[in-house]
Amino acid sequence: MMRGLAEFIMRGRWQALGIAVLGSGSLLFGWISAAAIALVTLRKGTASGGWLVLWAFLPAAVITAMTGDTGSAMLLLGTYGLAVVLRESVNLSLAVMASVPLAMLSGLALTLLNGVFLEDLVATFNQALAQLEEDLQQEGSQELMFNALAVPQVAALLATGSAVIALLSLLLGRYWQAALYNPGGFGEEFRALRLPTGAVVAMAGLAAILWWMGPDWMVWSAAAVLPLTIVGFAVVHAYAAHAGKGVSWLTLMYVLWIVLDPVKWVWVGCVVVDAFVDFRARWAGPTGKGSDGV
Repeated sequence: MMRGLAEFIMRGRWQALGIAVLGSGSLLFGWISAAAIALVTLRKGTASGGWLVLWAFLPAAVITAMTGDTGSAMLLLGTYGLAVVLRESVNLSLAVMASVPLAMLSGLALTLLNGVFLEDLVATFNQALAQLEEDLQQEGSQELMFNALAVPQVAALLATGSAVIALLSLLLGRYWQAALYNPGGFGEEFRALRLPTGAVVAMAGLAAILWWMGPDWMVWSAAAVLPLTIVGFAVVHAYAAHAGKGVSWLTLMYVLWIVLDPVKWVWVGCVVVDAFVDFRARWAGPTGKGSDGV
């Protein structure tokens, strides 16, 4: 189904425009629009991708005018920006690292342009937390306290979330490009994804500093380690290919990462170690891919 959608997007300018515009007008399917823009940008160039962004921006602008939420617009622009980096540099590592400044810029734009929207969102969320706290205290004997959120924390959460979706949309666009024009190429490129040692140390150090600075800054640590997390998945996929693990094993790894917070930090720690010892170079050999081609 996803390959069929990619084929439809690349069938012509108007097909691509239709997917880009329809997706951008939906808060639920904006990632499809973003991935379509990434695919066209990677395959046909920045001008063609920019043309799609201009038209897809119209429904996103309507959403912003109606709700005050700039999420759809930031997703489109962010994904396009990452796609331009990848298109011009032909370096997936550089595009992945670009997600950190993207998150920072998104947070700054949210704070400067959406102050009223953020304040209303924080007030609504804190009111819901207070009501939940009251309900839980009535049902049980133990007192429960939830920390109220502040505007900088919510801005960081939204900006980091936007950067995550933009990066995943870029990877989906890259996968589509490989599926259509270089079958198997995305898997090889993703499994080989590795960041410079200095960049890994810098991002891990930045995350630690942000965490130490307190609640208002702690949320930004997730943005700082976003590239490291993606590389962690690349390492896991590389090991699966090396050891002949299948989709079931990979699914278990994904589930563990989603449900267990300590696994997320172990993930990042493994990437920091990998920056110095290069696990994949040690695994290199005539082992072939897993039976599922992961």
